[in-house]
Formats: sequence, structure tokens, C-alpha cells
Amino acid sequence: MPSPHREQTLLPRPTRVVARSGHFPLDTGTGIRTTRDAEGAADLLRTLLTPATGLPLPASPTGAITLAVDAGLAGLGREGYGLTVSRHSVLLRAARPAGLLRGVQTLRQLLPPEALAPAATVRRERWEVPCTEITDVPRHDWRGLMIDVARHFHDAATLRRHVDLLALHKLNVLHLHLTDDQGWRMPVPSFPRLTSVGAHRAESMVGPDGSTRFDGRPHGGAYTRAELAGLVAYAARRGVSVVPEIGMPGHVRAALAAYPHLGNHPERALDVWTRWGVCDTVLGVHDEALDFLHAVLGEVMDVFPSPYVHLGGDECPTTEWERSPAARARAAAEGLPSPAALHGWLLGRAGSHLLDHGRRPVGWAEHGTRLPPGFTVMSWREPAHAADALRRGHDVVLTHHRSTYLDYAQDDAPDGPPAQPGPVVDLRTVHAGEPEPVAPGTGGGRVLGTQAQIWTEFAPTAADLDRLAYPRLCALADRAWSGPTPWPDFTARLSAHTARLDVLGVRRHPAPAAPRTAAAPGSGTATSA
Repeated sequence: MPSPHREQTLLPRPTRVVARSGHFPLDTGTGIRTTRDAEGAADLLRTLLTPATGLPLPASPTGAITLAVDAGLAGLGREGYGLTVSRHSVLLRAARPAGLLRGVQTLRQLLPPEALAPAATVRRERWEVPCTEITDVPRHDWRGLMIDVARHFHDAATLRRHVDLLALHKLNVLHLHLTDDQGWRMPVPSFPRLTSVGAHRAESMVGPDGSTRFDGRPHGGAYTRAELAGLVAYAARRGVSVVPEIGMPGHVRAALAAYPHLGNHPERALDVWTRWGVCDTVLGVHDEALDFLHAVLGEVMDVFPSPYVHLGGDECPTTEWERSPAARARAAAEGLPSPAALHGWLLGRAGSHLLDHGRRPVGWAEHGTRLPPGFTVMSWREPAHAADALRRGHDVVLTHHRSTYLDYAQDDAPDGPPAQPGPVVDLRTVHAGEPEPVAPGTGGGRVLGTQAQIWTEFAPTAADLDRLAYPRLCALADRAWSGPTPWPDFTARLSAHTARLDVLGVRRHPAPAAPRTAAAPGSGTATSA
């Protein structure tokens, strides 16, 4: 069976592809000319291609590759682009610079896989790009991956590598889960013990929540401010926004181990939690706790320019508040019906602080919890929660655990690696996703997009992150950018795309064999699997 043309193996699948005969030669004489606001995309193209190809791709007023920002192409939106490759030239155009960054990734995929390598693996005098015309506009604005660095710490270099992989797949959000019961990873100058104490635990549970086994090995780590700022800048150059998550009012045991007076029992000494699951220790609601939140969120906003800041909000037991005289007094003073209502009250206070500073709060939605007005909702428990949030006017990011949680097992092999207890989330399940909710009425909310999640109880190493993410994240990327595509078409493109992953050193889970025939990009009717 002949290999498919490279324009037929693009992932995610472009909106429209028309193959033309011939190739454009890329060699040492090839230069790049740019219009205003296109220089960043040209720099990215050089950064990505020169190490493997050895081609300098210098700036040139007569260069055969043209990168252009043209406001008249408003129909392409913020991230759409048009790419025309002829025998003599390459023209990449977009209405916004972000669109050029997406087109750069397509241009990379049109080259042989060896051109994606981090360093030269083959010697060629010239490289060939197939002639083609592509018009490409994403289906969703939010296309992301959440990495939990609280359960197991992953260093900044690992995160930068994942930014590169996200950008290759036209994903545009890296959501960092920075704090939890098991570790606090972000420095806050006015609270130094958050990282000197809260970033380190004595050992880690072996197995799922409820296990009685522990590994006996200390685990810890925290980022410096410079590392986080550097990650943000690195990601921005690739068109990826880093969304920070500081969990509250639950999942705060690491913070309370550092500063017990911020909890509901200031006299109690706590350790950083060594277990998985849900801890019943929650943040206090007294003035000092609120001042702490404002200080932490102030530092978060200084380091992360993202318009979105995630506040967690899930899995918050209210037992401590119900037993605390101070919490009951706060509930009464605020006119709340019960101490349990302090959950929404505190999130509302933190969310309002962000809104007052021009940021948008994000929270996880679950059973019986309605996030305050102004929050963007990540619906993870049940698809119905997304429809409910839309009816109430919230924007929604679809994160249903049965189709986006990549810490679940990806097959039913009995001897497979440890995984989070739950359903099997295999490649086809991620590809199929969940139907987008249709909410009756005029609540005003909209579906922003979707993202995958990697909770890291069972992912202590960088290799684990690779194995859990790929190739399943390819399926989510395809759906988030392109919408539903036929399963045979996707698997045919993925079969070719795995060569790119292999060149990049991605330690992936095996992908299924491709069917013998598949629809070419831009042909056929897109249907969900």
C-alpha cells in the first residue's frame, strides 16, 4: 500500500486541503520575508526547523517564503490561517499573529518527519514541501491539557517540552494544577513556607486511594518565579497560554502544613498529605485566610498574564466549618443559610478579586455545586453539569472524566501500568468525546472548548506523562480543532503522525493499526465515531 501524501496526514485535520502537483524546494538559499507582526512566526519557524535541517532561513526582502498578517482576512478569526505552497513560493497568511503560529506547525508537518527532530539526524541538501492549498480555522477557542504537578512534581524543562508538543498539535492551553494536599509548587514571597515546607512530603501512597502501602521515599519540588515566568514566555512564543490553578477552599493541606493558622484549627500541626483522595482539611474563612488568598492571587496574576485563573473549588468537605465556632459565626454574619454555604461565599470572594483585576475565575463543577456568577465552568463529573452551567450563563470548558481523563487506563490489559481507578479511556473514547451540550433558553453561556487532564498520582516520571498523553491527546487535539472526524480517517492520519512523535522522542503508548483505506482530508462527511 503506498504511503499517503503528507498533506493527507496532517493532525489535526485542516478545514480544507487541496493537493497540487509538485514540490517547493527548501534549501540553503531559501529566505523568509515578513510583514509587520509576522516576525514572531518567522523566528519560531527558524527555531523549529534549523536544528534538524541545518537551513538558516534568513530574513530576506525577496525570500521565497512569505509570512503575512492581513487584517482583511477577518473571516479566519484569531487562529485561522491560509497556506499556499507552490513550486516556487510559500505564502502563509492570517488575520492575527496567532494564526501564523498555527500555520507554522502545519508547514512543519508537511516536511518529512526528520525535519521535526530536535537535532540533525539526516543530511540533505534540500527538503521538499508538497504543493498544496490549505484554509484552516479551529472549531474551538480553548484546546488544552491540564498537568497536575502537585501530586508529583515535574520540572520546568519537562513542561517546556510538553508546550512544544501542544503547539505541534495546535493545542493552545497548558493548565497547571500547582497546588494540592500533596504539594504546593509556586513560590509566594510573603509566604515562603509554602514551598520550603508545603512543597515536600515524607512519602507517597502506593496504589489507589484507600491503600495501606507507602513507598517510604520523600518527594518534593517547587518552581522559582523565574522558571514560571520563563515557561510563560516560552509558551507564548508558541501560541500557548499557561493557565495557573491554585485550589481552594479544599485541597489545601500542603498550605496548612506550612501555615496552620490559616485553617480551622490553628493549634493543630499538620503534615503535607501523603495519601491520595480527598482530605477533609479545608481553608478557614477568617480575615487572615482571606488576606492570604489575596496575596497568593496577586502573585499569580503577576507571574501569569493569562486572562483565566483557575480556583479549583471541587471536593471540599464542609465538616470543619460546621464544627468551627469561627466559621459558623462567619456564615451567620454573611447571612448564609449554613456553614456549607461558605464554599460558594469564599469562591465568590476570590472570584470577585480576580474580576476586579480584569481576570476570569475558573472552577470545577460537580454534584450539588453551583459556581458563583462570573466563573468559567469546567464540567468534569457529568455532561449534564455543562448544560446546567450554560443555562445559568457560564462559559464552559468540556472536561468530562470518561473521555478526557488521561490518567485512566487506556486499555484493559491486566498487566498494564498502574492507573487511576475508573473506566477505560481508550483512544477511540477520546476521539468520540462527548456530544456538546445544548442548553435551552438564553442563559448566554457558551462552550469555549475542551481539554484533557493528567492527574499524576500514577505519573511520577516524564516518561509516564508521555505514555499517558500520547497518542490519546492527538485524538483530543483533532476533535478540538477540527470537530468530529470519521474514525478511519483519524486512524490513517495518526498512523503516519506517529513517525513524527517517534522522531521527537515521545515515549507513547502503541497506536492501533490504521485501516487500509481512509478519506482524504477535506473529503467526505465529518461524523462522530
